[in-house]
Amino acid sequence: MATYLFKLPDIGEGIAEAEIVAWHIAVGDRVEEDQQLADMMTDKATVEMESPVAGVVRKLAGEVGDQIAIGSVLVEIETEGADAAAAPAEAEEVPLADGAAVPTQAQEEANPTLDVEDAPELVRPERSAERIVEGRSPEPQQERASTSLSTNEDDRSHSGPILTTPAVRARARDLGIDLAQVKHQGEHIRHADLDAYLLYNGGQVSGRATALRADEQIKVVGLRRKIAENMQAAKRRIPHFALVEEYDVTALEETRAMMNRDRGQNPKLTLLPFLITALNKALADFPMINATYDDEANVITRHGGVHMGMAAQTPNGLMVPVIRNAERLSIWQLATEVARLSDAAKTGKATRDELSNPTFTISSLGPMGGVVSTPVISPPQVATVAVNKVEDKVVPVNGELEIRKRMNLSLSCDHRAVDGWDAASFLQALKPLIENPLRLLA
Repeated sequence: MATYLFKLPDIGEGIAEAEIVAWHIAVGDRVEEDQQLADMMTDKATVEMESPVAGVVRKLAGEVGDQIAIGSVLVEIETEGADAAAAPAEAEEVPLADGAAVPTQAQEEANPTLDVEDAPELVRPERSAERIVEGRSPEPQQERASTSLSTNEDDRSHSGPILTTPAVRARARDLGIDLAQVKHQGEHIRHADLDAYLLYNGGQVSGRATALRADEQIKVVGLRRKIAENMQAAKRRIPHFALVEEYDVTALEETRAMMNRDRGQNPKLTLLPFLITALNKALADFPMINATYDDEANVITRHGGVHMGMAAQTPNGLMVPVIRNAERLSIWQLATEVARLSDAAKTGKATRDELSNPTFTISSLGPMGGVVSTPVISPPQVATVAVNKVEDKVVPVNGELEIRKRMNLSLSCDHRAVDGWDAASFLQALKPLIENPLRLLA
């Protein structure tokens, strides 16, 4: 018997330590060669640690959330045979999967698969909340054609079968209301009778659960902790100001629908490639917004190319894959990159380079985007824009009222680098581009 000391290898240039985000083994477990031991996270990437030997786990370096220094012992494994014992721990290298962040089974179960078909701008979870209702009313029974109720004509209660429509019965079941307790006029219980029951019972319904689950504590680790630290640093270091402008996207939506009908093998277009194209064109005239701010050196760098970050919700939390030199790509090429990078972020296959160094960021919640938002700038960037939902509004057009599709863009800027006049001028420069999509296609 011999003890193999598996030391944490150098898993990134300039990285001094890494965080334990998941253990896949426990003390006493039997492990095989190349079996996954743990997931370790640096600033941007999660890396799988695999065992170079077979044996029994005797000691682990810490718990989930602990920081482990590069070169320190991560796992002690009791091995059999001289060959395994003789292998020097210092020589072990763990190959990186292009900096991929691979979600664990527990993370996958806690975060459902995301749908990016029509809004890859910000991937949306497909989870429906399941109601937990104790003391529910019985399942709907087959409606009876005719039943006499032995009640007063003006104030009926129930001593026999309950007559009502399937919709009323379903609503009562959803609310946890016992239909036998609902007074009503006429032969059937109607929605108005349910409303009256709720009103005169002070909103208290019998048998309805008031607490769906017990309290739980969740340790903030891994990407969630990085997001928290970055957002806290951003709000502490950057003097934010926000500006919101409304745009008419009727023509843009018509153009998008037309292009999608004739797209052939091209990916389905969302609003995002059009908006990125508009931003690219406007940023060329406002270089102070496509910039980064170095706090320590007090230097602002105005970037020639646009490295467009796009915020994406993933099972592991918010990530920002980056479209390199987005100004060089057509709308169709941008649509391809948006889909590719959204999928890479969602599945944990985005590389370190694909998650690094944006010069400007766009985020969108699609139809859930609200009316106004105040996005947080991620340093060292000096600006970010959030896309709000598209709404039908009645607006005056040439003296006539028309229903038009309208959308707000919310721009947040670092006041150390961007003045209010510049921000307002930038949003105005976007208007002719967004409201006349032919300018985007030129």
